[in-house]
Amino acid sequence: MHDIKLIRENPAAFDAALAKRGLSPLADKLLEIDRVRREQLTAEQTNVAERNALAKQIGQAKGKKDDVLAEQLLARVQALKDEALGFVAMDGELDDLLAGIPNLPLADVPEGADEDDNQLVHERGVPRSFAFEPKLHDDIGPALGLDFETGAAMSGARFTLVRGSAAKLHRALGQFMLDTLTSSHGYEECAPPLLVKYDALYGTGQMPKFAEDLFKAGEDHWLIPTAEVSLTNIVAGKILSDKELPLRFTALTPCFRSEAGAAGRDTRGLIRQHQFEKVEMVSIVTPDTSEAEHERMTACAEGLLDALGMPFRRMKLCTGDMGFTAARTYDLEVWLPGQGRYREISSCSTCTDFQARRMNARYRPEGEKQTRFVHTLNGSALAVGRTLVAVLENYQQEDGSVAVPEVLQPYLKGLNRLEPV
Repeated sequence: MHDIKLIRENPAAFDAALAKRGLSPLADKLLEIDRVRREQLTAEQTNVAERNALAKQIGQAKGKKDDVLAEQLLARVQALKDEALGFVAMDGELDDLLAGIPNLPLADVPEGADEDDNQLVHERGVPRSFAFEPKLHDDIGPALGLDFETGAAMSGARFTLVRGSAAKLHRALGQFMLDTLTSSHGYEECAPPLLVKYDALYGTGQMPKFAEDLFKAGEDHWLIPTAEVSLTNIVAGKILSDKELPLRFTALTPCFRSEAGAAGRDTRGLIRQHQFEKVEMVSIVTPDTSEAEHERMTACAEGLLDALGMPFRRMKLCTGDMGFTAARTYDLEVWLPGQGRYREISSCSTCTDFQARRMNARYRPEGEKQTRFVHTLNGSALAVGRTLVAVLENYQQEDGSVAVPEVLQPYLKGLNRLEPV
Protein backbone atom coordinates (compact mmCIF):
# COMPACT_ATOMS: atom_id res chain seq x y z
CA MET A 1 0.00 0.00 0.00
CA HIS A 2 1.28 3.44 -0.86
CA ASP A 3 1.16 6.59 1.27
CA ILE A 4 -0.97 9.19 -0.49
CA LYS A 5 0.88 11.92 1.44
CA LEU A 6 4.16 10.94 -0.24
CA ILE A 7 2.46 10.94 -3.65
CA ARG A 8 1.16 14.47 -2.95
CA GLU A 9 4.68 15.62 -2.05
CA ASN A 10 6.37 14.24 -5.16
CA PRO A 11 3.98 12.97 -7.84
CA ALA A 12 6.67 13.06 -10.54
CA ALA A 13 8.92 10.70 -8.58
CA PHE A 14 5.99 8.32 -8.01
CA ASP A 15 5.18 8.20 -11.73
CA ALA A 16 8.86 7.77 -12.62
CA ALA A 17 9.06 4.75 -10.31
CA LEU A 18 5.90 3.28 -11.85
CA ALA A 19 7.42 3.78 -15.31
CA LYS A 20 10.33 1.55 -14.27
CA ARG A 21 7.72 -1.11 -13.54
CA GLY A 22 6.32 -0.61 -17.03
CA LEU A 23 3.18 1.12 -15.73
CA SER A 24 1.47 4.27 -16.96
CA PRO A 25 1.41 7.44 -14.80
CA LEU A 26 -1.17 7.35 -12.03
CA ALA A 27 -0.33 10.27 -9.78
CA ASP A 28 -2.73 12.74 -11.40
CA LYS A 29 -5.65 10.31 -11.17
CA LEU A 30 -4.87 9.42 -7.57
CA LEU A 31 -4.43 13.04 -6.53
CA GLU A 32 -7.70 14.10 -8.17
CA ILE A 33 -9.57 11.38 -6.27
CA ASP A 34 -7.68 12.41 -3.15
CA ARG A 35 -8.66 16.06 -3.68
CA VAL A 36 -12.33 15.20 -4.01
CA ARG A 37 -12.02 12.83 -1.06
CA ARG A 38 -10.53 15.52 1.14
CA GLU A 39 -13.20 17.99 0.05
CA GLN A 40 -15.79 15.41 0.98
CA LEU A 41 -14.10 14.85 4.32
CA THR A 42 -14.39 18.56 5.04
CA ALA A 43 -18.00 18.46 3.87
CA GLU A 44 -18.65 15.42 6.07
CA GLN A 45 -17.24 17.18 9.12
CA THR A 46 -19.41 20.20 8.34
CA ASN A 47 -22.37 17.87 7.79
CA VAL A 48 -21.90 16.21 11.20
CA ALA A 49 -21.47 19.56 12.93
CA GLU A 50 -24.66 20.89 11.35
CA ARG A 51 -26.63 17.77 12.29
CA ASN A 52 -25.44 18.07 15.89
CA ALA A 53 -26.51 21.70 15.98
CA LEU A 54 -29.88 20.81 14.44
CA ALA A 55 -30.42 18.09 17.05
CA LYS A 56 -30.23 20.73 19.76
CA GLN A 57 -32.61 23.00 17.85
CA ILE A 58 -35.10 20.14 17.40
CA GLY A 59 -35.06 19.54 21.15
CA GLN A 60 -35.69 23.22 21.78
CA ALA A 61 -38.53 23.34 19.22
CA LYS A 62 -40.21 20.30 20.75
CA GLY A 63 -39.81 21.87 24.16
CA LYS A 64 -41.73 24.89 22.88
CA LYS A 65 -44.26 22.56 21.20
CA ASP A 66 -43.41 24.11 17.83
CA ASP A 67 -44.14 20.99 15.77
CA VAL A 68 -43.90 22.80 12.44
CA LEU A 69 -40.36 23.98 13.12
CA ALA A 70 -39.40 20.58 14.53
CA GLU A 71 -40.58 18.85 11.34
CA GLN A 72 -38.67 21.33 9.18
CA LEU A 73 -35.51 20.72 11.18
CA LEU A 74 -35.98 16.93 11.00
CA ALA A 75 -36.35 17.17 7.22
CA ARG A 76 -33.07 19.08 7.06
CA VAL A 77 -31.36 16.41 9.20
CA GLN A 78 -32.63 13.69 6.85
CA ALA A 79 -31.35 15.61 3.84
CA LEU A 80 -27.92 15.87 5.49
CA LYS A 81 -27.93 12.11 6.22
CA ASP A 82 -28.77 11.40 2.56
CA GLU A 83 -25.93 13.68 1.49
CA ALA A 84 -23.49 11.83 3.77
CA LEU A 85 -24.16 8.49 2.07
CA GLY A 86 -21.92 9.46 -0.86
CA PHE A 87 -18.84 10.15 1.26
CA VAL A 88 -17.75 6.51 1.83
CA ALA A 89 -17.66 5.52 -1.85
CA MET A 90 -14.90 7.96 -2.79
CA ASP A 91 -12.79 6.88 0.19
CA GLY A 92 -13.09 3.23 -0.89
CA GLU A 93 -12.22 4.06 -4.49
CA LEU A 94 -8.89 5.60 -3.48
CA ASP A 95 -8.02 2.68 -1.19
CA ASP A 96 -8.88 0.16 -3.92
CA LEU A 97 -6.66 1.94 -6.44
CA LEU A 98 -3.74 2.21 -4.03
CA ALA A 99 -4.10 -1.47 -3.09
CA GLY A 100 -3.70 -2.51 -6.73
CA ILE A 101 -0.43 -0.64 -7.35
CA PRO A 102 2.80 -2.66 -6.88
CA ASN A 103 5.63 -1.60 -4.62
CA LEU A 104 8.09 0.91 -6.03
CA PRO A 105 11.54 -0.43 -6.96
CA LEU A 106 14.58 0.74 -5.05
CA ALA A 107 17.08 2.89 -6.93
CA ASP A 108 19.56 0.06 -7.62
CA VAL A 109 17.01 -2.30 -9.19
CA PRO A 110 17.81 -2.74 -12.90
CA GLU A 111 15.11 -1.78 -15.40
CA GLY A 112 13.90 -4.51 -17.70
CA ALA A 113 10.96 -6.43 -19.09
CA ASP A 114 11.56 -10.02 -17.98
CA GLU A 115 14.09 -12.56 -16.66
CA ASP A 116 16.41 -11.90 -19.59
CA ASP A 117 17.12 -8.47 -18.09
CA ASN A 118 18.02 -9.72 -14.61
CA GLN A 119 21.48 -8.80 -13.34
CA LEU A 120 24.12 -11.31 -12.27
CA VAL A 121 25.51 -10.44 -8.83
CA HIS A 122 27.87 -13.38 -8.36
CA GLU A 123 28.38 -17.07 -9.00
CA ARG A 124 29.59 -19.59 -6.44
CA GLY A 125 30.79 -23.14 -6.88
CA VAL A 126 31.96 -25.00 -9.97
CA PRO A 127 29.55 -27.28 -11.83
CA ARG A 128 30.61 -30.91 -11.59
CA SER A 129 32.15 -32.59 -14.62
CA PHE A 130 30.43 -35.90 -15.38
CA ALA A 131 32.05 -38.91 -17.03
CA PHE A 132 28.59 -39.77 -18.35
CA GLU A 133 25.59 -37.89 -19.71
CA PRO A 134 23.79 -36.49 -16.62
CA LYS A 135 20.10 -37.29 -16.41
CA LEU A 136 17.08 -35.17 -15.48
CA HIS A 137 15.70 -35.63 -11.99
CA ASP A 138 12.45 -37.08 -13.32
CA ASP A 139 14.47 -39.84 -15.00
CA ILE A 140 16.54 -40.55 -11.87
CA GLY A 141 13.74 -40.12 -9.33
CA PRO A 142 11.23 -42.93 -10.04
CA ALA A 143 13.73 -45.64 -9.00
CA LEU A 144 14.29 -43.74 -5.73
CA GLY A 145 10.64 -43.05 -4.87
CA LEU A 146 9.37 -40.13 -6.97
CA ASP A 147 6.02 -41.57 -8.03
CA PHE A 148 4.64 -39.15 -10.59
CA GLU A 149 2.00 -41.54 -11.93
CA THR A 150 0.34 -42.33 -8.59
CA GLY A 151 0.38 -38.67 -7.55
CA ALA A 152 -1.32 -37.66 -10.78
CA ALA A 153 -3.82 -40.51 -10.54
CA MET A 154 -5.04 -39.53 -7.08
CA SER A 155 -4.84 -35.72 -7.40
CA GLY A 156 -4.28 -34.72 -11.01
CA ALA A 157 -1.52 -32.87 -12.82
CA ARG A 158 1.27 -31.19 -10.83
CA PHE A 159 0.97 -33.54 -7.85
CA THR A 160 3.61 -36.14 -6.93
CA LEU A 161 3.75 -38.95 -4.39
CA VAL A 162 7.20 -38.97 -2.78
CA ARG A 163 8.05 -42.26 -1.09
CA GLY A 164 10.92 -44.46 0.07
CA SER A 165 14.44 -43.07 0.03
CA ALA A 166 13.32 -39.94 -1.86
CA ALA A 167 10.87 -39.15 0.97
CA LYS A 168 13.62 -39.62 3.55
CA LEU A 169 15.91 -37.29 1.62
CA HIS A 170 13.08 -34.78 1.29
CA ARG A 171 12.51 -34.83 5.07
CA ALA A 172 16.25 -34.56 5.75
CA LEU A 173 16.51 -31.45 3.59
CA GLY A 174 13.74 -29.65 5.45
CA GLN A 175 15.15 -30.55 8.87
CA PHE A 176 18.66 -29.51 7.86
CA MET A 177 17.40 -26.11 6.69
CA LEU A 178 15.38 -25.48 9.86
CA ASP A 179 18.19 -26.58 12.16
CA THR A 180 20.71 -24.35 10.40
CA LEU A 181 18.49 -21.26 10.44
CA THR A 182 17.52 -21.65 14.10
CA SER A 183 20.89 -22.69 15.52
CA SER A 184 23.24 -20.60 13.38
CA HIS A 185 21.23 -17.59 12.22
CA GLY A 186 18.88 -16.67 15.06
CA TYR A 187 15.53 -17.44 13.43
CA GLU A 188 12.64 -18.46 15.66
CA GLU A 189 10.97 -21.66 14.47
CA CYS A 190 7.20 -21.48 14.04
CA ALA A 191 4.44 -23.92 13.14
CA PRO A 192 1.91 -21.48 11.65
CA PRO A 193 -1.65 -22.01 10.37
CA LEU A 194 -1.94 -23.30 6.82
CA LEU A 195 -5.41 -21.76 6.43
CA VAL A 196 -5.68 -17.98 6.62
CA LYS A 197 -8.42 -15.38 6.20
CA TYR A 198 -8.74 -12.78 3.47
CA ASP A 199 -7.25 -10.01 5.64
CA ALA A 200 -4.01 -11.94 6.12
CA LEU A 201 -3.62 -12.41 2.35
CA TYR A 202 -4.49 -8.75 1.77
CA GLY A 203 -1.82 -7.72 4.26
CA THR A 204 0.97 -9.53 2.40
CA GLY A 205 -0.31 -8.51 -1.04
CA GLN A 206 -1.81 -11.70 -2.46
CA MET A 207 -5.34 -10.29 -2.28
CA PRO A 208 -7.18 -9.03 -4.18
CA LYS A 209 -4.91 -9.00 -7.23
CA PHE A 210 -3.76 -12.63 -7.20
CA ALA A 211 -6.85 -14.48 -6.00
CA GLU A 212 -6.73 -16.84 -8.98
CA ASP A 213 -3.35 -18.16 -7.81
CA LEU A 214 -4.83 -19.38 -4.52
CA PHE A 215 -6.89 -22.36 -3.38
CA LYS A 216 -10.00 -21.37 -1.44
CA ALA A 217 -11.12 -23.62 1.41
CA GLY A 218 -14.40 -22.58 2.99
CA GLU A 219 -16.29 -19.32 3.30
CA ASP A 220 -13.36 -17.12 4.32
CA HIS A 221 -10.28 -19.34 4.35
CA TRP A 222 -7.53 -19.91 1.80
CA LEU A 223 -4.60 -22.33 1.81
CA ILE A 224 -1.34 -20.46 2.15
CA PRO A 225 0.76 -20.09 -1.02
CA THR A 226 3.80 -19.58 1.21
CA ALA A 227 4.48 -19.36 4.96
CA GLU A 228 5.37 -15.72 4.32
CA VAL A 229 1.65 -14.99 4.74
CA SER A 230 1.35 -16.57 8.19
CA LEU A 231 4.73 -15.43 9.50
CA THR A 232 4.46 -11.80 8.37
CA ASN A 233 0.96 -11.49 9.81
CA ILE A 234 2.32 -12.28 13.28
CA VAL A 235 2.80 -8.51 13.62
CA ALA A 236 -0.38 -7.39 11.84
CA GLY A 237 -2.14 -4.58 13.70
CA LYS A 238 0.56 -4.41 16.38
CA ILE A 239 2.69 -1.58 17.72
CA LEU A 240 6.09 -2.96 18.67
CA SER A 241 8.85 -1.32 20.65
CA ASP A 242 12.10 -0.83 18.78
CA LYS A 243 13.77 -3.05 21.40
CA GLU A 244 11.70 -6.00 20.10
CA LEU A 245 13.21 -5.65 16.66
CA PRO A 246 14.49 -7.36 14.64
CA LEU A 247 12.10 -10.29 14.68
CA ARG A 248 13.15 -13.27 12.57
CA PHE A 249 10.79 -16.18 11.94
CA THR A 250 11.16 -19.42 10.01
CA ALA A 251 8.81 -22.29 9.22
CA LEU A 252 8.71 -25.46 7.16
CA THR A 253 5.22 -25.77 5.69
CA PRO A 254 3.33 -27.16 2.77
CA CYS A 255 2.49 -24.44 0.23
CA PHE A 256 -0.41 -24.49 -2.21
CA ARG A 257 -0.53 -22.65 -5.53
CA SER A 258 -2.89 -22.99 -8.47
CA GLU A 259 -0.11 -21.98 -10.91
CA ALA A 260 -2.80 -20.20 -12.93
CA GLY A 261 -0.25 -18.41 -15.09
CA ALA A 262 2.03 -21.40 -15.67
CA ALA A 263 0.07 -23.41 -18.22
CA GLY A 264 2.46 -25.50 -20.30
CA ARG A 265 5.52 -24.64 -18.19
CA ASP A 266 7.51 -27.28 -16.28
CA THR A 267 4.84 -29.92 -16.67
CA ARG A 268 7.35 -32.71 -15.95
CA GLY A 269 8.89 -33.46 -12.58
CA LEU A 270 8.94 -31.54 -9.30
CA ILE A 271 9.84 -28.05 -10.49
CA ARG A 272 6.33 -26.56 -10.50
CA GLN A 273 3.75 -28.28 -8.28
CA HIS A 274 0.37 -27.34 -6.83
CA GLN A 275 1.55 -28.60 -3.43
CA PHE A 276 5.13 -28.37 -2.24
CA GLU A 277 7.16 -27.76 0.93
CA LYS A 278 9.30 -24.75 1.56
CA VAL A 279 11.33 -23.36 4.43
CA GLU A 280 10.48 -19.68 4.70
CA MET A 281 12.35 -16.82 6.38
CA VAL A 282 10.60 -13.61 7.45
CA SER A 283 12.20 -10.58 9.08
CA ILE A 284 10.49 -7.61 10.74
CA VAL A 285 12.93 -4.73 11.13
CA THR A 286 13.30 -0.97 11.46
CA PRO A 287 13.70 1.00 8.20
CA ASP A 288 17.34 1.87 8.91
CA THR A 289 18.34 -1.81 9.13
CA SER A 290 16.32 -3.28 6.26
CA GLU A 291 19.11 -2.91 3.67
CA ALA A 292 21.54 -4.89 5.81
CA GLU A 293 18.81 -7.41 6.64
CA HIS A 294 18.19 -8.10 2.96
CA GLU A 295 21.85 -8.97 2.48
CA ARG A 296 21.88 -11.04 5.67
CA MET A 297 18.78 -13.02 4.70
CA THR A 298 20.09 -13.78 1.22
CA ALA A 299 23.43 -14.85 2.68
CA CYS A 300 21.58 -17.29 4.99
CA ALA A 301 19.98 -18.97 1.97
CA GLU A 302 23.32 -18.98 0.14
CA GLY A 303 24.94 -20.66 3.14
CA LEU A 304 22.54 -23.58 2.82
CA LEU A 305 23.53 -24.10 -0.81
CA ASP A 306 27.22 -23.81 0.12
CA ALA A 307 26.77 -26.47 2.81
CA LEU A 308 25.01 -28.76 0.33
CA GLY A 309 27.91 -28.29 -2.09
CA MET A 310 25.83 -27.10 -5.00
CA PRO A 311 26.86 -24.45 -7.54
CA PHE A 312 24.57 -21.46 -7.72
CA ARG A 313 24.38 -17.84 -8.72
CA ARG A 314 22.70 -14.76 -7.26
CA MET A 315 20.59 -12.66 -9.61
CA LYS A 316 19.15 -9.22 -8.92
CA LEU A 317 15.73 -9.19 -10.53
CA CYS A 318 14.81 -6.42 -12.94
CA THR A 319 11.69 -4.31 -12.51
CA GLY A 320 9.69 -6.43 -14.96
CA ASP A 321 10.44 -9.72 -13.20
CA MET A 322 9.94 -8.58 -9.62
CA GLY A 323 6.93 -9.58 -7.52
CA PHE A 324 4.07 -7.26 -6.62
CA THR A 325 5.17 -6.49 -3.05
CA ALA A 326 8.94 -6.40 -3.59
CA ALA A 327 11.10 -3.30 -3.70
CA ARG A 328 14.15 -5.45 -4.51
CA THR A 329 14.52 -9.20 -5.01
CA TYR A 330 17.51 -11.48 -5.17
CA ASP A 331 16.92 -14.87 -6.77
CA LEU A 332 19.30 -17.74 -6.06
CA GLU A 333 19.54 -20.09 -9.00
CA VAL A 334 21.05 -23.55 -8.55
CA TRP A 335 22.86 -25.40 -11.32
CA LEU A 336 20.93 -28.41 -12.63
CA PRO A 337 23.27 -30.56 -14.77
CA GLY A 338 20.42 -32.63 -16.19
CA GLN A 339 18.85 -29.48 -17.63
CA GLY A 340 22.21 -27.86 -18.25
CA ARG A 341 20.99 -24.56 -16.80
CA TYR A 342 20.46 -22.57 -13.62
CA ARG A 343 16.98 -22.68 -12.04
CA GLU A 344 15.48 -20.58 -9.24
CA ILE A 345 15.59 -22.24 -5.84
CA SER A 346 15.21 -19.24 -3.55
CA SER A 347 13.80 -15.73 -3.77
CA CYS A 348 14.64 -13.13 -1.10
CA SER A 349 12.80 -9.80 -1.14
CA THR A 350 12.66 -6.61 0.83
CA CYS A 351 9.17 -5.12 0.82
CA THR A 352 10.15 -1.93 2.69
CA ASP A 353 6.97 -0.63 4.42
CA PHE A 354 4.60 -1.78 1.64
CA GLN A 355 3.16 -4.78 3.51
CA ALA A 356 3.35 -3.04 6.88
CA ARG A 357 0.99 -0.31 5.66
CA ARG A 358 -1.50 -2.91 4.46
CA MET A 359 -1.25 -4.76 7.80
CA ASN A 360 -0.92 -1.60 9.94
CA ALA A 361 2.22 -3.03 11.56
CA ARG A 362 4.17 -0.35 13.38
CA TYR A 363 6.84 0.27 16.00
CA ARG A 364 7.55 3.14 18.36
CA PRO A 365 11.16 4.38 18.45
CA GLU A 366 12.48 4.85 21.97
CA GLY A 367 11.74 8.32 23.32
CA GLU A 368 9.25 9.17 20.58
CA LYS A 369 5.46 9.47 20.74
CA GLN A 370 4.84 8.88 17.04
CA THR A 371 4.86 5.39 15.59
CA ARG A 372 6.43 4.34 12.30
CA PHE A 373 5.79 1.46 9.96
CA VAL A 374 8.14 -1.51 10.21
CA HIS A 375 9.90 -2.96 7.17
CA THR A 376 9.21 -6.57 6.19
CA LEU A 377 11.40 -9.03 4.30
CA ASN A 378 10.84 -12.60 3.19
CA GLY A 379 12.88 -15.32 1.55
CA SER A 380 12.92 -19.01 0.66
CA ALA A 381 15.49 -21.08 2.46
CA LEU A 382 14.89 -23.18 0.44
CA ALA A 383 12.09 -24.68 -1.66
CA VAL A 384 12.48 -28.28 -0.48
CA GLY A 385 11.25 -29.99 -3.64
CA ARG A 386 13.52 -27.97 -5.88
CA THR A 387 16.44 -28.66 -3.53
CA LEU A 388 15.65 -32.37 -3.81
CA VAL A 389 15.76 -31.97 -7.59
CA ALA A 390 19.15 -30.26 -7.31
CA VAL A 391 20.59 -32.98 -5.06
CA LEU A 392 19.40 -35.75 -7.39
CA GLU A 393 20.90 -34.10 -10.45
CA ASN A 394 24.16 -32.86 -8.91
CA TYR A 395 24.93 -36.00 -6.90
CA GLN A 396 23.74 -38.62 -9.40
CA GLN A 397 26.02 -41.56 -10.17
CA GLU A 398 26.33 -43.53 -13.39
CA ASP A 399 24.70 -46.64 -11.85
CA GLY A 400 21.52 -44.68 -11.00
CA SER A 401 22.35 -44.18 -7.33
CA VAL A 402 22.64 -40.76 -5.70
CA ALA A 403 25.36 -39.76 -3.23
CA VAL A 404 24.05 -38.06 -0.09
CA PRO A 405 25.66 -34.67 0.73
CA GLU A 406 27.71 -34.93 3.90
CA VAL A 407 25.61 -32.42 5.87
CA LEU A 408 22.49 -34.54 5.29
CA GLN A 409 23.97 -37.88 6.33
CA PRO A 410 23.28 -37.42 10.08
CA TYR A 411 19.57 -36.99 9.23
CA LEU A 412 19.68 -40.29 7.35
CA LYS A 413 21.44 -42.25 10.13
CA GLY A 414 24.76 -42.08 8.30
CA LEU A 415 23.45 -43.27 4.95
CA ASN A 416 25.76 -41.93 2.26
CA ARG A 417 24.07 -43.21 -0.88
CA LEU A 418 20.53 -43.73 -2.15
CA GLU A 419 20.29 -46.91 -4.17
CA PRO A 420 17.70 -47.41 -6.93
CA VAL A 421 15.07 -50.08 -6.34
